[in-house]
Amino acid sequence: MEAQALLLATPLSISPIRKKSSPITVKVPACTNTKRHNVVASNATVTAPKREKDPKKRVVITGMGIVSVYGNDVDKYYDKLLAGENGVTLIDKFNASDCPVRFGGQIRGFKSDGYIDEKNDKRLDDCLRYCFVAGKKALEDASLGILERSKINKERAGVIIGSGMGSMSAFSAAVESLLTHGYRKDNPFVAPYCMINSPTALLAIDVGFMGPTYSIATACATSNYCLCAAANHIREGEADLMIAGGVESSFVNVAVGALAASTATSTRNDDPQTASRPWDKDRDGFVIGEGAGVLVMESLEHAMKRDAPIIAEYLGGYGNCDAYHITSPRPDGFGVSSCIQQSLINAGVSTEEVNYINAHATSTRAGDLAEVNGIKEIFKKTEGIKMNATKSIIGHCMAAAGGMEAVATIKAIQTGWLHPTINQFNLEPAALEFDRVTDSKQQHEINVAISNSFGFGGHNSVVAFTAFKP
Repeated sequence: MEAQALLLATPLSISPIRKKSSPITVKVPACTNTKRHNVVASNATVTAPKREKDPKKRVVITGMGIVSVYGNDVDKYYDKLLAGENGVTLIDKFNASDCPVRFGGQIRGFKSDGYIDEKNDKRLDDCLRYCFVAGKKALEDASLGILERSKINKERAGVIIGSGMGSMSAFSAAVESLLTHGYRKDNPFVAPYCMINSPTALLAIDVGFMGPTYSIATACATSNYCLCAAANHIREGEADLMIAGGVESSFVNVAVGALAASTATSTRNDDPQTASRPWDKDRDGFVIGEGAGVLVMESLEHAMKRDAPIIAEYLGGYGNCDAYHITSPRPDGFGVSSCIQQSLINAGVSTEEVNYINAHATSTRAGDLAEVNGIKEIFKKTEGIKMNATKSIIGHCMAAAGGMEAVATIKAIQTGWLHPTINQFNLEPAALEFDRVTDSKQQHEINVAISNSFGFGGHNSVVAFTAFKP
């Protein structure tokens, strides 16, 4: 604990903790405020921040894939976000008339567009289908079609895609069949398809990737955890290329009912399109969403060797735990602030370099303020830092949220445009201290962007991106 406190005490202008070549020298801190879990190191000696220079360890983004309420096209997805086009509608995947929550960011008319063979397309549930389409579209975006994939070393290519609830519709149908018909009608595919690792495993089998392949489940922080893990495999020399992100198929009666019972969701059934209102005094919970967001991550060396389209650079990330409560965040935001701090250390980035935050901002009463408190602990000066909330437009896609917001963040870096945060009516005073993007899109040249994701269980995760510069 002393070592952890010491790291948290140091300013952010220090070297990434993973670099053996850039040691950190810190003297004993002058005093410790245990009540606030902060340490003041008045006589600390640190080195300047240094980003990774080794092309074998620099991690670049070469492809992106999306499944969203707007369809399966990344550009269309971001155009809709820029327009602030609300994706929240009434639920029709099941009869929700008796449910406390009857609306959400539900995907309608999903089509696999030939990315799944016809036999499997009928057999798989939406969680698996979303993963297949987002993953394959990301590979396609990275110029890794079937022919191109045959030219890479598949033993050094892996998949890390996580989910919070997995194939809930398949599981729910199996339970109903068991109660109605007994064991003789059990579906033989339920067990393998309902495992949380199934999206990752089935995609890896389909594309033939044999490198590091597994799933991570940290609730709504899942995608960022997957991105961090994928990047670490590349940096450690264990992989050249990774597919990483998150997927969630949320609109099943048992899932929506359970989330509603947790009291974390909005029940604004009379006005669903204004229900997701981050930082607003009258917010009453998050709006359920679904989808998939996937990135293709490569070492710079590998991407350059195959002349891949490089669209952004992953600088670093981190994940930790509040160790506080299963559903509520620490009110003081300490878990958030320490996670942001360690992510910037890992990225070799100082606070002054960050000028855009894609906030977690779910629209829950406690969560929004805990995040704001955590951000203010790290960024003492917020002038020039733009902040927005993707969930205000499409809802909270849970395990997929971080992946979908990573796509939005990278598109913001590419285009120089930030999408608005909608439904801003009566803001909390704490939120007014930030340069929020509201009402309409804004132009902004991004230096370093961070994307926050936090989940049930106290899981926190933060990743940092920038434009690629050779």
